[in-house]
Amino acid sequence: MRRRLLLLTAATTALVLTALLVPLTLLTRSHAADRATAEATARAQWVAHAIGPALASAGERPTAEQTVAGVNGDGLPRTSLVLGDGTVVGPGHRSGGGAVTDAVRLARTGRAFTYEPAGGGRQVLVPVHGAADGTAVVRVTLTERQLYAGTLTSWLVLAGIGVGLVLLGLLLADRLGARLVGATRGLARTADRLAAGDLTARAVPDGPPELRLVAGELNRLAGRIDELLRAERENARENAADLAHRLRTPVAALRLDAESLRDAREARRIAGDVAALERSVDDVIRRARLPLRGAACADLAAVARERAAFWAPLAEDQGRGLLVDVPVRGGDEASGPPLAPVPAPVPVPPDELSAALDALIGNVLDHTPHGTAFRITVEVTGDGHARVTVTDEGPGFPDGDGEAAARGASGGGSTGLGLDIARRTAEDAGGGFVIASGPTRVTLSFPLAGTPSGPPAPSG
Repeated sequence: MRRRLLLLTAATTALVLTALLVPLTLLTRSHAADRATAEATARAQWVAHAIGPALASAGERPTAEQTVAGVNGDGLPRTSLVLGDGTVVGPGHRSGGGAVTDAVRLARTGRAFTYEPAGGGRQVLVPVHGAADGTAVVRVTLTERQLYAGTLTSWLVLAGIGVGLVLLGLLLADRLGARLVGATRGLARTADRLAAGDLTARAVPDGPPELRLVAGELNRLAGRIDELLRAERENARENAADLAHRLRTPVAALRLDAESLRDAREARRIAGDVAALERSVDDVIRRARLPLRGAACADLAAVARERAAFWAPLAEDQGRGLLVDVPVRGGDEASGPPLAPVPAPVPVPPDELSAALDALIGNVLDHTPHGTAFRITVEVTGDGHARVTVTDEGPGFPDGDGEAAARGASGGGSTGLGLDIARRTAEDAGGGFVIASGPTRVTLSFPLAGTPSGPPAPSG
């Protein structure tokens, strides 16, 4: 847009200046010729007036020759006198009949005039009346250079003015284009932030009135979207509260019925199912009460270190080795003192990310034999993703490939909801969930914050 505006301004200014300067150049040329002709006419009239008395007496002819010689000089128009007998007084002219041209004969009739000879330039002829041997004619000759003297300088001045006006127009157009482009890009950045979920983004009204109007309407739209989402969230919270109120009583009744069963095995089985139902209801309510995600993000590496430190005492009590491997600048923690970790920001709220990691770590602590070591690895891949992998040497998942666990079921005496929560956390953020065996590996992948979500990186 900015380049097009500059090209349009340059073309428009050039057309206007062409329409203005071409007539001005012709006018300056005509003015220079008229001025030179006027000066030559004044010179010829002065010479005619000065030598008129001398030509009236035949004895004063040398005085006329001195007068003609006195008005000639370097760079001046050539001035000559054609006497009545055809004799020419002055430099560079023929004598005799060849000097008496049709123009001279016309001037001898008493007419003073200017004409342009075939060889170029211009001549001014003024008759001198009262000469003893007939009418004499004063002839002043202008060359092309003398006729248009000063024209080139005037043209250069006009060209300089034209170039200056074009540059000034381009400067003003560039400033205007920069303002327009800057305001437009600001609107685009605000729209991108809103599209990415940052509902606090607002445009700064700038630029011409039309763009300020667009900025105001964009801000109104962002505010309206925020209001609608908040209203939707409040409605969801109310529905969740109503659901909790409606389900608490029948769930409590089911628990009491289960406890009253005579068959202890059936009682434990039904109590486990009721507990799973309670956890499912609690999970629905918890997710409904979560604040709007918006542009919330967390550092995957920092959360992994924090959750590992939280579970380290329990792992130590169970005789487990725990190793945390996060990317660091310049090396890794195994080769020397801890270095500054490389941030791995992902578009997940910190509490959700912590819950997902707790589910993976809790799965190892609850379903592998005591003494089984495990490792938490955080990696940043080259395709704009970050992933966290929990690896252990335990017996693996009962179904072999872990697909059942990924669906929220488990054959190890649990509900499988922890892994399902972890899976949904990754997939809701645009990432992926992968389970592998030999050794057992559970991997969550997330797109890096500020990076468009795409296919998650393979777990390797």
